[in-house]
Amino acid sequence: MAETGIGALLAQLRDDLGWSQQRVADEYNKVEGRSAMTGKEIGRYERESRVPTSRTRGFLAVVFGVDPLTLDHAAGITKRRKAEGRSLSLPTPRDHLLAPPSHRALAADASASARFSRFIASRNTDACAVEQLDAEVFSLARQYVSHPISELYAGIRGLRDETFDLLRGRQRPQQTSDLYVTAGRLCGLSAHVCLDLGDYASAMTHACTAWACAEEADHNGLRAWVRSVQSLISFWDGDPRTAADFARAGQSLPAPGNVGIRLASLEARALSMAGDRDGATAALHRAERARDSLGDGDELPGMFSFPHAKQLAYAGTTHLSLGDSNVRQAIGCAAAAVDLYRDADADDRSTGDLLAAHLDLARGHMLMGDIDAAEPMLTFVLDSPPPLLSASIRRRLSSLGNDLTAAQYRGSSHVAHLRDRIKSTDTSTALPANNSPEPMT
Repeated sequence: MAETGIGALLAQLRDDLGWSQQRVADEYNKVEGRSAMTGKEIGRYERESRVPTSRTRGFLAVVFGVDPLTLDHAAGITKRRKAEGRSLSLPTPRDHLLAPPSHRALAADASASARFSRFIASRNTDACAVEQLDAEVFSLARQYVSHPISELYAGIRGLRDETFDLLRGRQRPQQTSDLYVTAGRLCGLSAHVCLDLGDYASAMTHACTAWACAEEADHNGLRAWVRSVQSLISFWDGDPRTAADFARAGQSLPAPGNVGIRLASLEARALSMAGDRDGATAALHRAERARDSLGDGDELPGMFSFPHAKQLAYAGTTHLSLGDSNVRQAIGCAAAAVDLYRDADADDRSTGDLLAAHLDLARGHMLMGDIDAAEPMLTFVLDSPPPLLSASIRRRLSSLGNDLTAAQYRGSSHVAHLRDRIKSTDTSTALPANNSPEPMT
């Protein structure tokens, strides 16, 4: 147990007693004499998205009947591991040979999601099973931002289908509502898989099912997040006006946490691409005000959150689209995003946003006439493992490659080499085509 972190140790102690996370919270509250601890907070400690304070560890030691030094030692191991993961680097996929799913596979998978959306009517489900599902969903959501899709796709799909099966069984009303929220989040993650692989039709199918789940659960937080997913899909499918409409609709929902910042940032980026400078600027200011007024709310991990680094990355892209005097602001925002991701834990370092910020820096420096400053930013992306390059990153790369054909770069063998590398990268990371004439099921 010498190398066991605090999360694994707490989960093991709880499993040894056969308790749910809520039972641990209840026992904790008895010891502390208050009612502030929740099962979800215990779950965050077990996932190590938070490390319990020394005071909290003291009460947990009483609950589990262990020496407080045991928990202190495990917390130290977790903190050390987090600190060791803060050098700026992208993860290396464990399996370079594992190809992403084809468009046909994604569309077939979306079909299964659509069939479930038409089921809005035997197994029993208890609170412990729902808690475990939540823990697994949050783990997948956190890993999604920093790991290749090929490592997560099967887990997301399997857990989503398992949740569908549970909903076809019988539960208490509150557990049914919780399961719909879980199913909606998993459909949203499935939509992100399709989005990152460039299959926008299948992505929107999953997103629509996620919305149906949010409606069944009557959950505004999920509704708002799903609107952000639909906005993303529309944006990358070439429809910035619809993307802005989805983002604006999501902002009308009274949702907790930082989803409002996400939606305002998405609206700003979409409006800047649509040529609405005033609307984009107003949305940027709205996102900044929302960040300033954000308290210490109960934030969800990974894909369900919107950290400051991500907001800066989106703002950088927005300023870049606005052009002219905004280019310097774009460079400043993108550079600040890279700095924040450099200081983040490895699992919280969004690969896609880090790559996007580097490409925005490259384009910004090019617009300022400094190709030498742009080159290392572009090289960072080109040197990244191909499985980490999403469809949106490849699209940005291709656009930047087209910019490098401009007259001022003609005759430069150096720039020609960069163009060739971009073309080669785009070809090698293209999603497998669907060549089968068979109908999708």
